[in-house]
Amino acid sequence: MKTKSIRPFIGAKDFELSRNFYLELGFEETILGNKMSVFKMEDVAFYLQDAYVRDWIDNSMLFLEVDNVDDFWATLVTLDLTTKYTDVKLVPIQEYDWGKECFLHDPSGILWHIGEFFTY
Repeated sequence: MKTKSIRPFIGAKDFELSRNFYLELGFEETILGNKMSVFKMEDVAFYLQDAYVRDWIDNSMLFLEVDNVDDFWATLVTLDLTTKYTDVKLVPIQEYDWGKECFLHDPSGILWHIGEFFTY
């Protein structure tokens, strides 16, 4: 079997607010209907739905692997997302034995792990 991609579906408490948030992060949006869009950045994509189920949202986590988490963090800080979006939270870079990551909570509370793996 040959795979090409994996695209998770995530929900939104406020669909329009979440759409704006992901556009500001640098994702490109393709509208699939009035209640769903696909957001893509390079070869990474996910579906955003106008659907809110609290237990689902509160337990949704995504890991976004990047080449340089320090550069990505610097971009997140300059975007000033925590001021522009009330419920957005940023957690600074933490280092582990496998690599390092920072954390971003989107406007609905979905937790994004943004990290890079060490290569030895």
